[in-house]
Amino acid sequence: MSIDSSARPDAVAAPGREVPDREERGARSSLMNQLRAGVLGANDGIVSVAAMVMGVAGATTDSFAILVAGVAGLSAGALSMGVGEFVSVSAQRDSERALLARSRATLGDRAEEVLGLDPDHLVNPWHAAWASMGSFVLGALVPLLVMVLTAPDARVLATGGAVVLALVLTGVVSAKVGEAPVGRAVARVVAGGVVAMAITYAIGMALGGSVA
Repeated sequence: MSIDSSARPDAVAAPGREVPDREERGARSSLMNQLRAGVLGANDGIVSVAAMVMGVAGATTDSFAILVAGVAGLSAGALSMGVGEFVSVSAQRDSERALLARSRATLGDRAEEVLGLDPDHLVNPWHAAWASMGSFVLGALVPLLVMVLTAPDARVLATGGAVVLALVLTGVVSAKVGEAPVGRAVARVVAGGVVAMAITYAIGMALGGSVA
């Protein structure tokens, strides 16, 4: 019918390309989902563990206590990110499957092309979960290692500097992935990380002083 050709001229001009184009879109969507999960996981790992070790460093100079708190925060955060991402992406995948099923009832074989969804390349919750968990660990190692390996009199400033540099990197990557302005993205994540570290460090100092 003429309706199909006017709606999808590329499909009529090159019908053999319909499936490859759809598969390419599905693969790209899956890759972008993994990149998104990875960037968010790294950013969360940097900020949350940095804030945690900063808070403990504000209360004590005991390197072992800081290490224990940091490792506990890294482990809990990584597991939480992985589980949360798995649940979230699983729900998204279920919604995509349900949408395809409903659309096939009215559009038939054209449903996948119209929706831009390939049932063989839907978002993968396991890929997203591992990407989020692994990137969280890598991000969390930055403040943790700098904090415990630096001398007590310089560890706070050194950790703050390392965290800012790491957040600049994640800000640039997130902007590129989302095709957003780089400066705005970097300013957002750096400001958030600095505020979080400052608040927890102040809390640690207050609690450490009151205990002492």
